[in-house]
Amino acid sequence: MIQKPDIGAMIFQHTGDSHVWELPFGYEVHLPGPWFIPGTHIDVSPTKHVVFLIIAAVLVFATMWYGGRQVDRRHREGKGPRGFGAAVEAMVLFVRNDVAIASIGPGGEKFAPYILTLFFFILYCNLLGLLPWGAAATGNLAVTAALALTAFLTVEISGFRALGPKGYLKTIVMVPPGMKGIGAVIMAIIMTPVELIGKIVKPFALTLRLFANMTAGHFVILVLLGLIFVFGTAPPFIRGVVVGGSVALTLFMMFLELLVAFLQAYIFALLTSVFIGLMQHEH
Repeated sequence: MIQKPDIGAMIFQHTGDSHVWELPFGYEVHLPGPWFIPGTHIDVSPTKHVVFLIIAAVLVFATMWYGGRQVDRRHREGKGPRGFGAAVEAMVLFVRNDVAIASIGPGGEKFAPYILTLFFFILYCNLLGLLPWGAAATGNLAVTAALALTAFLTVEISGFRALGPKGYLKTIVMVPPGMKGIGAVIMAIIMTPVELIGKIVKPFALTLRLFANMTAGHFVILVLLGLIFVFGTAPPFIRGVVVGGSVALTLFMMFLELLVAFLQAYIFALLTSVFIGLMQHEH
């Protein structure tokens, strides 16, 4: 009797992290480890998602380096925009001008390199997850939380520097202008926890939005493909309909996930820019 594959286990194996990197034709790479921090039980050995984070970082560097060289050569030769360099230049200018500077406001050009790094790094992480035998590191809650933490620190530290200690304190202890006496005290008691929760909710929302969108897409694709195995013993006509429908819907979802990969990188960069701008120009 032929045993049906465990679709649930396959889905969690693909979307989860592990110390094994699956390669084509059944090959596997067992990553080194375990590596423990001395005196603790914290394992810091590399995992599959760490490997793809490194690949994404290398791709970001290679894209900027090669695209920049092409643009520089084009300017020296006086030629019009064309090729890979022009595409990279268009994306960089869009994120810099229409996302970072437009959302942050005056002084936004200082944060443009950080916003650009976020956009391209998240984009490559998302796209790598769509490749066969690939893995989406942004489908890991620890990765999205770390990215959101960098955004949180950037927002708060830059806000403290821009507003000064007194101005920054007003973003926590909120009292409407002109209110004094007992009313101001009551308002501060009520609004301070709300403002603190708001500061925590912003990176938390960035974390869950990216994680949930990238994970959900992979779950849907794998479930659609799993229908082929579930109906593997069905009558030929039903099996043919299921296989055809499954393949068609999977292709549609793959194209949709390609759009989502760009969209989620854009949304993360945009919201980070908005949060920075709100803090920089708090009043």
